[in-house]
This record gives sequence, C-alpha cells and structure tokens, in this order.
Amino acid sequence: MENLYFIKEQLATGVYASALSPTRALAQVAVPDIGAVAIRVLEDSARFTGKRFELAGDELTGNDAIAILSRIIGRPFSYFQVPLDVIRQRMGEDAVKMYEWFERAGFAVDRAALSREFPDVAFHGFESWAKAQDWSALHV
Repeated sequence: MENLYFIKEQLATGVYASALSPTRALAQVAVPDIGAVAIRVLEDSARFTGKRFELAGDELTGNDAIAILSRIIGRPFSYFQVPLDVIRQRMGEDAVKMYEWFERAGFAVDRAALSREFPDVAFHGFESWAKAQDWSALHV
C-alpha cells in the first residue's frame, strides 16, 4: 500500500496511474502488517519453519482505489493506465514482466486463512490504511 507514496506528486494532479488495467484486482499489504507477521514468525519460529505465506490486507482494483481515495481525500481522481512501453523505458524489462504477470494471474491470497494463521494481526484494508495517511499535500 505504501507504494502510493511514490506517486504522491502524480496524485496531487488528480491522476492515479498504474500499468494495470483499472478493473484488474491487485492484492496489497501495508508495511506495518508485514512487520507484525514477521514478529509472530520470529517469536514462534518452530511453528512457522518451512511455511510460506502470501500476505495481503486487501485486494482491490484501480477503480476501487480511486473511489476510496476520492472519498477520503475529498477530491476526484481519474485512472490512467500507463503503457507497458513507458514502464519498459523507465523501469526495465523485469518491471514489464511483473506487470504482465499481475495482469494475467496476480497473487491468490486467502485472506481468511491468513487471518486464522495470524489472529492477532489486524490486517489493514486499503480504506483503513488510506484514512491513516497524511494526504494534506494533495489538497489543491
């Protein structure tokens, strides 16, 4: 979720840009949730040895994200799908492959199972995470 920090300048113009189509859902996780899971794993390493977890507090489309941000920040946002050629020029071929995979398959996170595995971690949904951020620079 904190990846939005990298596009705050762009958000300030009212544009939410991503290489994904606006209707493609993307699993997202907040950094504090990653830390909370890491602490649990370290505290009970015997229980978690050899296990792998896909982490996500929410799964939403770009359209969902702009609707939430518009409501929270109090200004409209439009979605812009960044062409993969632009991603290739600015971020390289590996980034293109990542976005192609996100678009085609993406992560399959069983958030209910994750919550059962880590019952004391209050995973953030995108809206609760966004409400806790300082968006004052985006008010124009």
